[in-house]
Amino acid sequence: MGLSSTTTVNDGIQLCIFDLRRGQQEGQELDKILFFFPAECPFSVQLSVIGLCEGIITFTRIFSPETACEVIEAEKHSHVFYQAEPDIWMVLVVEKNKDNESIWRCDSLQSILKEVHSLFKMFHGPLRALLDKQPSGELTRSHLYSFITDYLTDFHVGKKIQMPSFRDCLRERGSVQMLTISREVALEVQSLITVIGSSCVGNTACNSLVLFQDLLVSTTLSPDDTANLFTYAVLRLTPHALSSNTNSWSYLRRGTSSPNIAAASTVTNAGAAEENQNRSRDTSPGGQSQRYHIQRPLQRDKWCKGKDGFVVTDVPCAEVGGFIPLAPIVWLQQTEERMYLCVYQHKNLTIVLLIPVSSLINGEQGVALLKKQLLENASEKIVTVEQKLSRSWGGENAYHVSGYRYLFVDRDRNVSRASPPGKVTTLTKDSLLALNRLREEVDLEKSRAKRDDPDHEKDSEVCIRAKNNAWVIAKITGGRELYMVLEKASETLLYASDALEKFSNRYCDGAFSLD
Repeated sequence: MGLSSTTTVNDGIQLCIFDLRRGQQEGQELDKILFFFPAECPFSVQLSVIGLCEGIITFTRIFSPETACEVIEAEKHSHVFYQAEPDIWMVLVVEKNKDNESIWRCDSLQSILKEVHSLFKMFHGPLRALLDKQPSGELTRSHLYSFITDYLTDFHVGKKIQMPSFRDCLRERGSVQMLTISREVALEVQSLITVIGSSCVGNTACNSLVLFQDLLVSTTLSPDDTANLFTYAVLRLTPHALSSNTNSWSYLRRGTSSPNIAAASTVTNAGAAEENQNRSRDTSPGGQSQRYHIQRPLQRDKWCKGKDGFVVTDVPCAEVGGFIPLAPIVWLQQTEERMYLCVYQHKNLTIVLLIPVSSLINGEQGVALLKKQLLENASEKIVTVEQKLSRSWGGENAYHVSGYRYLFVDRDRNVSRASPPGKVTTLTKDSLLALNRLREEVDLEKSRAKRDDPDHEKDSEVCIRAKNNAWVIAKITGGRELYMVLEKASETLLYASDALEKFSNRYCDGAFSLD
């Protein structure tokens, strides 16, 4: 089998994207490959991996034509599938080994595929639209290779790539973490949002996100678009993200990487793929940049804060004062509008302003004018809001609850809240492994319930006594989920149930209470 060839690849991990509408004729098989990691993997192995994935997809459709294949567990590998768009598949292949740290939830791995596709679509639009725009697929491959290579740098630990493991079971990728604020501060924030809206030209409907530290304060976007912009802001735009070469997102691994080397190798791979199909192309990085302008919004050190407080990109930081940078354009999922991305930062407060491209006739000059109006109209409000948020902020342990290690997820609002990472590390390995297994069972049960009745969500509650005598709890009701570990609890189930009830009443508005 082709998957046995992972001895030549990076850390036993393969990530591929392929289009089932392409490369169906003999001799054109390489055309279906849109992305493959690692880039150094021989084309024979790439085709073998993708061929196997195609076979699995076709086979599972016989038994479940309405539900896409999600996970296949083999003896030596886990295959995690995600149908990003019709006939466009993303597959993550992870090698199993005897390392106890290499224990994961497949749903967590699939969320990586969902996240990178959502971010890619936000900057470049749907993959199918790109392929229709340029049927050869060359432009799509160039964008994908640069974008995903930059994304994967966030998973580097030293020289290795490390996927989320059982130690991340009290974190929820793709959700938004909100800042809890008082009524007084909420009124100040609302006043600021009104002033920001008035800074837009004419009747232009601008959207905005306001973040404090790495937490969301306010948004005027849909839940999906909010999640995408929040994810990107915490990865690359917040003060923590700008102040270091590593990302500031709490659940992503920190480490060093060599993105430039990786990017060069993927470009070479992309060129070689097309050379195999008898296409003439310059495969050098210089030739690539001359042929296409490849936007790389996830590249590290791409953004920097200018003297006027605006966070800008596409220019060296030392030259911010001497050039007018280009404002990136993003694509909103709900309205399918293209928006200029304008970011302003004052101390720990980050304002992400989205301006419809169609509303500005002069493009960059219009953005520059809007920035000037924002500074004139909102500067005092911005300072006031930042001061009040700073005074009321409880620090990185603000959401710690003594005696509990928890994760609360509101699926309808796409919001989560969890114990601080530093507190989660105090849990024993047995507790984390038990919770990881419980979450796997919950994921499986949710998937079955969705297949049986897509319009009805099944409520459930599970309490397990781990072998280290900790209570591990999962409760799902009304689109909300609560996962909890109680290590210093009594031996009785009644104690664990009472602890859950108290937590629900005090911190979840009684959502998980029995009454």
